[in-house]
Amino acid sequence: MNETICAISTSQGVGAIAIIRVSGPDSIKIVNKIFKGKDLLNVKSHTINYGYIVDGENTIDEVLVSVMKAPKTFTTEDTVEINTHGGIAPTNKVLELLLTSGCRLAEPGEFTKRAFLNGRIDLLEAEAVMDKINAQTEKQNKMANNQLSGKVSKLIDDLRSDMIQIISNINVNIDFPEYDDVDIITNEILIPKIKKLKQRIEKIIEESKKGEIIKSGITTCIIGEPNVGKSSLLNTLLEEEKAIVTDIAGTTRDIVEGKISINGILLNIIDTAGIRETDNIIESIGVEKSKEMLKKSDLVLLVLNNNEEISQDIKDLYEKIKKKVHIIIVNKTDLPNKLDLSYFPSENIIKMSVKTGEGISELKEYIRELFNISKIETEDPTYLSNARSIAILKNCLKSIKDIENSLENNIPIDMLEIDIKNIWEELGKINGKYYDEELLDEMFSRFCLGK
Repeated sequence: MNETICAISTSQGVGAIAIIRVSGPDSIKIVNKIFKGKDLLNVKSHTINYGYIVDGENTIDEVLVSVMKAPKTFTTEDTVEINTHGGIAPTNKVLELLLTSGCRLAEPGEFTKRAFLNGRIDLLEAEAVMDKINAQTEKQNKMANNQLSGKVSKLIDDLRSDMIQIISNINVNIDFPEYDDVDIITNEILIPKIKKLKQRIEKIIEESKKGEIIKSGITTCIIGEPNVGKSSLLNTLLEEEKAIVTDIAGTTRDIVEGKISINGILLNIIDTAGIRETDNIIESIGVEKSKEMLKKSDLVLLVLNNNEEISQDIKDLYEKIKKKVHIIIVNKTDLPNKLDLSYFPSENIIKMSVKTGEGISELKEYIRELFNISKIETEDPTYLSNARSIAILKNCLKSIKDIENSLENNIPIDMLEIDIKNIWEELGKINGKYYDEELLDEMFSRFCLGK
């Protein structure tokens, strides 16, 4: 933390401007060595200064330099941002000069890591920085904003605040039983408190499912026998010729992916190879990939041919997916009907002709209903959305259920106080009240360089 770090904070390549960020105790002094203009050591904080980056007598670039003095910066350290022209050569040359003048190249996410370690943001807010960078929809951006503002952290802090009151009261009862002005915590008193905490955690977990949908989208797998119109459906949904379409069965031999947005929620659509028994080695590899993608999907679109009778393969395939969220798509309704649909629940069936576009809007509307997208669209998205936090919360829920069972079986409260405290500490790992270096290194390594 005593080192001064630097990195290019904008995407490498040709552009109007590029920004090189510097942070640390010597950031202003180091930049001042290579800057020709005002003496940066004497300028006011949060000012933009015009001048040139120079290497001895050679002018490297005409720049604007923003000087921001601690503690009112993102990292809470002295920070300088150099705005150069956006070419690769001048940007890299400025970075090179900084490195030879006393800076160290920042690790991925190190600026944000310093902001966390210096108390500027908590761990949830740090994760929201990366979510904001990766946001592809307005809903994703709004959810990241709410997490960055501290709204999500408050959910966890409120839980921990209520738990510490319980822990403190139990400790006083144990250590100072003679105090008359402190409520005696009995099993009967503690059980409803624990139940209430459990319900709040359950609600956050349930709401977090919406956060996962907003952040990651809905993994949608298109499956079916060869030549039923899976690739045509993908192309129609994407409104582009993403997959090759022919009348030859088995044309798609690998997965083809694309994304669409339904009311601000991403559908990650995967067109799979037609699932059937085959002696073709390449096609059989595609079939196995299809089966793997099926396991990972949130939504399955099983495409059937209206002009063909239902096969045993389709019946077997349906048995594998019927417990997943799925839609039966009867394609080619413009052809004579030969398909007996009595095998499938009628409420899961959408009839369409991908060739004419009939039924596409009905399919999108059904997906909206299945995942309650209309409600998600109108809500303020204050949810946990990353797998790490949700996993911790689920473990806490399991532990608090165990405590509830123990209380109902009259296990003494003093034997459960440590378990309650452990849950309190685990909740603290969600927003970084408790953390270890290994977790931080792993988490921030996923950040882009310069952020």
